[in-house]
Amino acid sequence: MNRTILHCDMNNFYASVECMLDTSLRGKPIAVGGDAEERHGIILAKNYKAKAYGVQTGEALWQARQKCKDLIIVPPHYEQYLKYSKLARQIYSDYTDQIEPYGMDECWLDVSGSGIMGDGEKIANEIRERMKFELGLTISVGVSFNKVFAKFGSDMKKPDAVTIIPQESFREKIWNLPASDMLGVGRATEKRLSGYGIHTIGELARMPEEYVRSWFGKCGSYIWEYANGLDQSRVMQQDYEIPAKTVGHGITAMQDLENNAEVWNIMLELTQDIGHKLRTYSKYASGVAINIRDNELNWKQWQCPLEMSTHNSAIIAKTAFHLFERSYKWDRPIRSVTVRAINLVPQSQPQQLDLFTDSAKIDRQEKLETTIESIRERFGKYAVIPATLCQDIHMSREHNFELIMPSGMLGT
Repeated sequence: MNRTILHCDMNNFYASVECMLDTSLRGKPIAVGGDAEERHGIILAKNYKAKAYGVQTGEALWQARQKCKDLIIVPPHYEQYLKYSKLARQIYSDYTDQIEPYGMDECWLDVSGSGIMGDGEKIANEIRERMKFELGLTISVGVSFNKVFAKFGSDMKKPDAVTIIPQESFREKIWNLPASDMLGVGRATEKRLSGYGIHTIGELARMPEEYVRSWFGKCGSYIWEYANGLDQSRVMQQDYEIPAKTVGHGITAMQDLENNAEVWNIMLELTQDIGHKLRTYSKYASGVAINIRDNELNWKQWQCPLEMSTHNSAIIAKTAFHLFERSYKWDRPIRSVTVRAINLVPQSQPQQLDLFTDSAKIDRQEKLETTIESIRERFGKYAVIPATLCQDIHMSREHNFELIMPSGMLGT
């Protein structure tokens, strides 16, 4: 049976929600931005009015204001974005139970079995109109026979539009477009493809698969299949949860970090949440990775295994810090730090202890952490914290946590 896949992309989601909540912002150049005083001063989202001035997501607030002197910058309200994301999915659920999120503002829908409601184009237009009427937001919808081309369609025409990419004519519709427009082809991949003389999706599709695989490994086969319309990845059920593979937490410091002690405090703070999330997902970490960005925005990354799999935040912090001490040469002060728990395994998975492991000490540490967790659940996240974190550690306590999922392109 031929599939009918929709990709629904809420237009300028953050900025659109802000304009909908505060009608005085409508018709003006709006950007959602972080806190410049806490060095989170970048553009997180912008509306089309701001985009017309050249304002770009990710640039500094001062750069955006140089481009548009009348730019209105509002702080993010994540609880509202989450609320409207859930409301949108409630609308989608009237048409199918196969709803797979791709971020907060995008979803794939498989409406192959929803023919009683009309074909893909009719359903897409009905959803688009309902979003405007019920939520006051606009979406762009791509309609196609697989997930890759459905997303392609939602990107082709914005805002408030439906684009169809049929199976019988997709080559004429997309093969002349740049390879970088396709899902899975980022800047680095685009640069390498260009070095091989491949600039369009059609040129990529016409290459022998074994060549592309030899250049990029397994990911090469993925992008070759995508270009040829061979993607068969399914849209997951709306209650499906992708198992976490990595749990990470990072911040940009309010001031440059200039010594090991300052870095230790940051890492200790970050791992408090990492340990909590590992417990929430009933996972142990088997390794630790750190990302360090200096004040000239150069990135460095290192990782190492843990002696034993654990969700103990203190052990993860100490391992991360020891890795940092032996790896970073202090060529420049540090602007941001990220710690990740990697190679996660189920908490129930047995572990082989060696003869020199102090199992009694491990039990005591586990009981201590469990007690601290229970106190925090009752009285708040900061009811119990390490004493060293009571001082100024050059970071805001309102930092964001990241749960990093498997990177297997489009899932199963």
